[in-house]
Amino acid sequence: MIDEDTRYEAVRSRDARFDGEFFFAVETTGIYCRPSCPAVTPKRQNVRFYPTAAAAQGSGFRACRRCRPDAVPGSAEWNVRADVVGRAMRLIGDGVVDREGVGGLAVRLGYSSRQVQRQLTAEVGAGPVALARAQRAHTARVLLQTTGLPVTHIAFAAGFASVRQFNDTIRAVYASTPSELRAAAPRTGSGVPRGATPTAGVPLRLAFRGPYQSTDVFDLLAAEAVPGIEDVGGPHGRRTYRRTLRLPYGSGIAAVDERPSGARRRPGPADAAHPGGWLDARLHLTDLRDLTTAVQRLRRLFDLDADPYAVDERLGADPLLGRLVVARPGLRSPGAADPDELAVRALVGRTAAEDLVRRYGKALDAPCGTLTHLFPEPAVLAQAEPDGTLGALAAALADGALRLDPGADRDDAHEALLALAGMDEGTAAVIRTRALGDPDVAPPGQDVPDGWRPWRSYAVRHLRVARQRGEGPGRDRTV
Repeated sequence: MIDEDTRYEAVRSRDARFDGEFFFAVETTGIYCRPSCPAVTPKRQNVRFYPTAAAAQGSGFRACRRCRPDAVPGSAEWNVRADVVGRAMRLIGDGVVDREGVGGLAVRLGYSSRQVQRQLTAEVGAGPVALARAQRAHTARVLLQTTGLPVTHIAFAAGFASVRQFNDTIRAVYASTPSELRAAAPRTGSGVPRGATPTAGVPLRLAFRGPYQSTDVFDLLAAEAVPGIEDVGGPHGRRTYRRTLRLPYGSGIAAVDERPSGARRRPGPADAAHPGGWLDARLHLTDLRDLTTAVQRLRRLFDLDADPYAVDERLGADPLLGRLVVARPGLRSPGAADPDELAVRALVGRTAAEDLVRRYGKALDAPCGTLTHLFPEPAVLAQAEPDGTLGALAAALADGALRLDPGADRDDAHEALLALAGMDEGTAAVIRTRALGDPDVAPPGQDVPDGWRPWRSYAVRHLRVARQRGEGPGRDRTV
């Protein structure tokens, strides 16, 4: 954990590597910012530091209008940590508190509500209600500034219980009324058109920190794409990945544009909010209450909350991997938009998955080009294909014996996977890496350097990409 002097030095140097890892607030102005905020550096004695935006808000600070601290990538710490706080943060990001309350969050974690409240407050400076409130405020700002929806519709779509609660929160977090916040939306250079309609979808920027090897991510997604639920189109380097999403309140279609590695764009007024870069995206949702959840699932799929600086520093020091890291700084370990779907696909393969979609997938009410279905739910597969490992996997997912949601205990899930008849360790490792988003999974049965911890999933990804391209050590290793 970095000390406050190091944090202040990061603020003084406007170091974007720390965006999302902590926030700082200025007592004389009453605002809080991301470390890379371009404003004049405040005096050290006026600065306070917070681990989360919710903690800063809870102390009475409002979000900076210039650097938009609510739009930073999430902390990579929550993907690394497997304890109750890490699991809770992933579940809150997925919208569980809004859907199921603090009680539902606690049940999923196997702790009492009081224990969850105490641990989160101690570690991140805010309890689950405050963390969910900060997330709702961000969702509301996105909808206010990118859609033409009435304010009352936005209040409920963002998860607020009442319009009054919505108004009070927006004033507290942004020191503006909803109407003022909408009027302040950038008109040019922001990458998101004002007044977009629900029919046209919600335009988004999915921020990430540091370098991002989007070519390799899109290559992987293109190779794995299952017709009916996914497609990747456009020229290489400018491709668009599209897929259907099964969400808590309805369904959706997401489109995410490739951003060539190292690409530079003409700067605009909003660029200070995205010093690391972003992927342009658009979400078409049947129910806008699913916006927060859909965004978080895309972030996990594209591994946008990773800390490439920490990963590259550790792996770059390894004699085997150093040259590969130099060649591809910021290589990501993609996750999954739907963990249950990923588990089935990892087991049966792409061709069989296409057959499952065709036979058992739910048809969209409004197909969009080649996107026609949702991947079949585990309960449907368990009934339709009850035999063999697929039947066992689908049944375990359907009845909750196997959990792969963001708050699942990774070790417990791994044991449950290996207990399924016919499940091999290689497939279980893929599921743990992709569906559970574990950054530290080693190839089964292989002795890999301890120095790769806690980023062994990224090390494996580097070796696989090198092997696929006929480069370096990847050709001579089984990964």
